[in-house]
Amino acid sequence: MDLTIVLILLQDGVLNGAIYALLGLALVLVFLVTRVIFIPQGEFVTFGALSLAFLVNGKVPGTALLLVLLGVLVCLAEAASAWRSRQWRGYGRTLLWALGLPLVLWWLAPLVAADGVPLALRVVFALLLVIPMGPMIYRLVYQPVEQASVLVLLIISVAVHFAMTGLGLLFFGAEGWRTPALLDGSVQVGPVAWTAQTFVVLGSCAALMLALWLFFSRTLYGRALRATAVNRRGARLVGISTRVAGSLTFTLAAAVGALSGMLIAAITTIYYDTGFIIGLKGFVAAIFGGLVSYPAAAAGALFVGILESFSSFWASPFKEAIVFALIIPVLLWRSFGSVQLDEED
Repeated sequence: MDLTIVLILLQDGVLNGAIYALLGLALVLVFLVTRVIFIPQGEFVTFGALSLAFLVNGKVPGTALLLVLLGVLVCLAEAASAWRSRQWRGYGRTLLWALGLPLVLWWLAPLVAADGVPLALRVVFALLLVIPMGPMIYRLVYQPVEQASVLVLLIISVAVHFAMTGLGLLFFGAEGWRTPALLDGSVQVGPVAWTAQTFVVLGSCAALMLALWLFFSRTLYGRALRATAVNRRGARLVGISTRVAGSLTFTLAAAVGALSGMLIAAITTIYYDTGFIIGLKGFVAAIFGGLVSYPAAAAGALFVGILESFSSFWASPFKEAIVFALIIPVLLWRSFGSVQLDEED
């Protein structure tokens, strides 16, 4: 191994670490606000990447139909809830975003998949197909059991993961897909050539982290999410709806996952089950922060990415095992300073 190889491995590690950092931040956010260890976070990576790949190849992605089906179920669930409470105010808004938007996107999907449509427009359209699935899944699966224990919510998350993986196989098939680079070209940095796509990934990750920081520190909804993360009972007492907070949190998680998938789809081949492994590595990064610290999760993500990169050079068959085995010493390290608290404290 010489300096050139080290720099190449560092480039690859930083690139992967940036993606893991986004997923780790999303996992920490979801856990803090809803107490859900969101195992299916990686499935949003897969759905975002494969939706864009299908559009680029002139096909209508299955997420267009899946979004409509989820919207119908959300409308039925809201109708049942409104009928029991005899309060129908706000149901029109539910019809608009849960059924009207999916139907419009379903109708537009063949037009966006046609030849000549700019890649940027397809990226935006694929995001619109995937992001609404976040709050829909929260409404259908997690909202009815929001008071359940962390263990029950974890078991539910595992079930949602298997369901989404099966849907991914149904709608996208077992074939792997890649997308064109969002930006072509390369830049020579010393002895190593950095592709323009690498800078797109790093710049997008930095911009998204900055946007999330501004959202949580400068906006009313962001501060409401922070309050819910600190104390759910206290947030309810001051009038913050934990259900709205949960829905918004899942929306952000879906957006982060879908965008992450589109960023890496030009670098690696994405299959219907690829997101699970990527999501687990984001989970390892989140464990560094104890599922509560954003900076520690981001630092852990960079470490995971670099460790994976060098492991692939020295022990390629065992690189996944090395990364996942990292959970054991990290959990031991976290346990030395852990303090047992009630879930609402």
